[in-house]
Parts: sequence; structure tokens; C-alpha cells
Amino acid sequence: MINAILVDDEVHWIQELSLLLKEYCPGVQIISQHTSSQEGLEAIKKIKPDLVFLDIEMPGMTGFELLGALDNISFAVIFTTCYDRYAIQAIRFSALDYLLKPVDAKELIRAVKKAEDKKQAPVADQFKMLLSQVRDKDFNKVAVPTLEGFELIPAAQLLRCNANDNYTCFYLKNKNKIVACRTLKEIEEQLSDFKYFVRVHHSHIVNLNEVVKYVRGEGGHLILSDGSFVNVSKSRKDKLLSMLYPSRH
Repeated sequence: MINAILVDDEVHWIQELSLLLKEYCPGVQIISQHTSSQEGLEAIKKIKPDLVFLDIEMPGMTGFELLGALDNISFAVIFTTCYDRYAIQAIRFSALDYLLKPVDAKELIRAVKKAEDKKQAPVADQFKMLLSQVRDKDFNKVAVPTLEGFELIPAAQLLRCNANDNYTCFYLKNKNKIVACRTLKEIEEQLSDFKYFVRVHHSHIVNLNEVVKYVRGEGGHLILSDGSFVNVSKSRKDKLLSMLYPSRH
């Protein structure tokens, strides 16, 4: 069983999440529920749960501030929030998980399954990174989950991403390659707020700032600043060209 704590200042959201967990995630045992961020903080320190469902927008102390008040974070966190562009952007960049309200059952199952995987458990650097991004909206590092932990890299140093089954290879300007424990679809979502990253093929995401040439063809292909070739799928060609040459579209 996964011992979980729910922290949200709105009772109806806690009730809804509790019902969904009981119906769809029987492996999660709700140990306590709190509508006060301060009470939630004290419960986390005392109970030491495996998982915390944490609302972001709360009076007195936000979910981010609650995490910042902890000396050690040894549990998984799933944030729950209504849409907040900057908060979601920070969560994505840190490779942490979140659920949008109202919570979708399928998304809940997916998030809990990830929390069950020990390899997906967050590390202290992820939370430090998250809090740095919340304070500084120009923070531009990305957390890349690897088998050993997480690599924190400046987004601008990333040339391209290539799918490899359930893993993704990150190719950097310094010639290094990092293998991430995420599908390309998950990486695409994580990078979605960086407008210069574009998926050009079912297997490729590229940094448009590093494209030096487009070669025509059915879909064509790109040549990047490191000399690498990346195929472009026919279905994604028009969107790519409209971004590379906006004056022609």
C-alpha cells in the first residue's frame, strides 16, 4: 500500500479526489486529509507519507512554500491545480507530476503508477530546481530523468531529442548524450513551454534555434548546427515550415 496525505484548502476537491482514489487506485491508502497548508505541513513531518497530493494555490502558504519549509523531501508529490501557466511550467521543467482540476480518472491512474515506480521518485535537486523556477520565471533549466537520478541542463544547450522505445536520447551542444527514462511524448509535454522546441517526426524533437538548413523532400530533413540529420514527417512538414519561414505562410 502507498500511504498518502491530501492537502487542499477546498473541501469539495479533497472529497472528489478521495472518491477517485478509492475507486480507481485501491493501492493508495489515504492516511490524512487537510484543508490547512500549515496542518498539512505538520502532518507530513509527523507521518512521513509515501505520497502527497498537494494543492498549489492555498491561503497562508502555497504548496510550493510548504515544500520549501521542509528540511527533507523523501516522498513523491503529485500537485493538484487549476491552470496556472507559470506553476505548470515550473513543474514540467522539474520533471515532477501534476493533475489539473477537475481531476481526470485516467490521469490520476497514470500519475499514481509513476509514483509507485521507485525510479521515478523525486530527488532533492528537483525540488530545489522547482522552487528556483517559481521565484525566477526566467529560470531555464530542464530536469532530465536518467537511470542514476536527474541531470539538470540549460534548455538552450539541448540540440535534439530522439525516441528509443520507452526512453529518449538527449543530444547536447557539448557533444554529450543523455538517456532519459521518459517517452518522447512525455518529453514533448515537458518542453512545451519552450516555443523553440518542435516535434518534427514521431521519433524526433529539435531545437529550431539550432537548425541551419532544411532539405526538401516528401517530408524533407533538417541539418542541425552539429551536422546531424533529422528526418521530418510529411504530416509535420507544413507546421515546421510555417515556424521556420513565417513570412511565407
